[in-house]
Amino acid sequence: MPSMGHSTEDDLHTKEMDVRSLSSSRHQNMHHIHKVGVPPKQNLFKEFKDNVKETFFSDEPLRPFKDQTKSRKLLLGIETFFPIVGWVRRYNLSKLRGDIIAGLTIASLCIPQDIGYAKLANLDPQYGLYSSFVPPLIYAFMGSSRDIAIGPVAVVSLLLGTLLQNEIDSTTNPIEYRRLAFTATFFAGITQATLGFLRLGFLIDFLSHAAIVGFMGGAAITIALQQLKGFLGIKDFTKNSDIISVLRSVFSSVNHGWNWQTILIGVIFLCFLLFAKFLGKRNKKYFWVPAIAPLISVILATFFVFITHAEKKGVAIVRHIDKGINPSSVNEIYFHGEYLGKGFRIGVVAGMVALTEAIAIGRTFAAMKDYQIDGNKEMVALGAMNVVGSMTSCYVATGSFSRSAVNYMAGCQTAVSNIVMSIVVLLTLLFITPLFKYTPNAILAAIIINAVISLIDIQAAILIWKIDKFDFIACMGAFFGVIFVSVEIGLLIAVSISFAKILLQVTRPRTAILGKLPGTSVYRNILQYPEATKIPGILIVRVDSAIYFSNSNYIKERILRWLTDEEEKIKADDPQTIQFLIVEMSPVTDIDTSGINALEELHNTLQKRGLQLILANPGPAVIDKLHASKVANLIGQDKIFLTVADAVLSCNPKYAEEP
Repeated sequence: MPSMGHSTEDDLHTKEMDVRSLSSSRHQNMHHIHKVGVPPKQNLFKEFKDNVKETFFSDEPLRPFKDQTKSRKLLLGIETFFPIVGWVRRYNLSKLRGDIIAGLTIASLCIPQDIGYAKLANLDPQYGLYSSFVPPLIYAFMGSSRDIAIGPVAVVSLLLGTLLQNEIDSTTNPIEYRRLAFTATFFAGITQATLGFLRLGFLIDFLSHAAIVGFMGGAAITIALQQLKGFLGIKDFTKNSDIISVLRSVFSSVNHGWNWQTILIGVIFLCFLLFAKFLGKRNKKYFWVPAIAPLISVILATFFVFITHAEKKGVAIVRHIDKGINPSSVNEIYFHGEYLGKGFRIGVVAGMVALTEAIAIGRTFAAMKDYQIDGNKEMVALGAMNVVGSMTSCYVATGSFSRSAVNYMAGCQTAVSNIVMSIVVLLTLLFITPLFKYTPNAILAAIIINAVISLIDIQAAILIWKIDKFDFIACMGAFFGVIFVSVEIGLLIAVSISFAKILLQVTRPRTAILGKLPGTSVYRNILQYPEATKIPGILIVRVDSAIYFSNSNYIKERILRWLTDEEEKIKADDPQTIQFLIVEMSPVTDIDTSGINALEELHNTLQKRGLQLILANPGPAVIDKLHASKVANLIGQDKIFLTVADAVLSCNPKYAEEP
C-alpha cells in the first residue's frame, strides 16, 4: 500500500511538471512573432510573360498539345477551330434521334419568328429565314455549345433596325438600307471573331448582369409596342421607338386607323399562344406545345385569311416572300465610301450585344448539363458565322434564348439540332414560302409579343434591388433609357452606369475599423461583429482594395479621418490617446507608385502627431514594392508584422493573449 501511495505522488508530480512545461511552451509559442517574408526577385521578362499568360491565356489553351505526336497535334489543332471533329467520332443513332426531334421542334418555332424578326430589322421576310439557314450550319461546325440554337433574335433585330434606320430610310432607299445591313453584319462578325482570336472576351463582362436585365426588359416592352402597328392594323405609324411616340401614334389613329378584323385575329391567336406557353410551363411533358403553337397559329391564320379574303377588308398580309436559297451578297457590302464607317460603328454595337446574349445563353445551358464552353471559341464561331452570313444575304444572328430553351427541353444532344433546323428552313425556302402569301401581319405581331414577354424578368429586378442598390440603378437606367428614348441610348446608359460602378469601387474602396473578438486573437470589422472590442491606445484599420493612383489619396485621407474620429470619441471617456495605427493589408493585392507615396505621406503625418504606423500582413507584391522603394526601412522593419495579433502584441502585450 505505501509503495502504491508513493507511486501515485510521483505520477501527480510528473503530470504537474508536464502541465507546467506545456503551459510554458504555449506561452512561448503565443509570443513568437513571425516576420513577413519577402519574395525572391523575379526575372523581369519572366514576370511580364507570366502576367500576360494569366491575363490572356489563363485557361492554358496549349495544354492538350503537350507531349503529343505531330499527327495528334494536327488533329487537336483542327478541333480547336472545328469542335465537331472531336465529338462526331462519338456520335451515335441515339443522339441523332434526340437531335432530329429537337431540330424539327425549334424549326417549327423559328420559321414564323424569323419572318417577324426580319420586319423588326426593317428587312423583307426572306432575310429572316436566310439568317436561320447559313449561320446555324457554320456554328454547328465551329461552336462549343451543345444546346444553343442560332438565328435572328428580337433584341438584336430591333437594335439593328433602329441604328440602320437612323442612317438610311428603309422605305425610300431599300437597296442601300439592305447593303448597310449586310455591312453591319460583316463588321459584327469581324468584331466577334477578333475578340475571340485576341482572347479579349473579358470585355463583354463590363456589361453587368443588372444592366442586361434592364436593357432586355426595356427592349421587350419597346418591341411589344412596335408590334401594335400590325396587331391593330395601323397603316401610318411612327418610326420612333420611344414609348411616348408610339402611344401617341396608337391613340391618335383610334377612330380612323384601327382595323377590327385585324385586332380580332391578333387577340385570338395571342390568347392561344399565351395559353400554350402556360401549359408548357405548368407541365414539362408538354414543352412541345408552346414550341409548335406559333407555326400552328400561322397555318390557321393564313388559311382563315385565304378563305375569307380578309385582306380585302383591310387586314394587312405578308403578300410575298422570295423563293429560293440565299443569294450571294458579297458585292453588296460597303468596303469603301461614306457608309463604311457607319456600317462599322453599327456592326460593333450589334455584334457586342449579340455576343453578350449568346455567351450568357451558352453558359446557362452548359451549367445545367454540367459541361464547359470555351468563351473564346464561341466568339470565333459566332464571328465566322456572321461574316459568312453577311456574304449570303443574312443579317446579325446569335443565340436565341427561347429557341435554346426549346432545344434543351426537346432533348438535343449536340449541335446537329442546328443542322436539322437549317435543313428544314432550306426546304421552306425552296418549296413553302409561297404559302405564306396570305399570312396576316397580326399573327406575326402576336408571335413576337408572346416571345418577348419572357424577356421581362421582374423577379431578377427584385433580387437585384435586394442585393445591390447601385446595380438596381443600372438596371432601371437601362430600362427607362430604352423605353423613353431609344435602344441605343438605353444601351449607352447601361454601359455608362456599369463603368461608373467600377470607377466608384476603384476610387472609393471600403475601409473598416477592426476589433478583437472575445476569447480569440482574431480581429474583425466592428460593424459586422459588435462584440469585437477596440484595443486602448491602438487604432486598427483594414483597407479592402489594391492601392493605386486612383484611390491612394482617398485611402490616406480616409484613414486620417478614422483616426480623427476615434480621437474625438475617446477624449471624453479615456485619458489614454491613440499611440499606434495598425493598417491591416491582407486584402491589398497590389500597390503602385502613388500608393507607395501615400503610405510614405501617411507615415510622415503620423510621426508629426506622435503616432507610429504599423503594417500587418502585406502580400508578396506589396512587400516587394515596399522594400524596392525603401519605404519598408522608413516605416521600420520591426513595424511590419505577419498578423494583426502580432502587431497588437508588440504594441500592447496584455491584449494579445486570449483571456
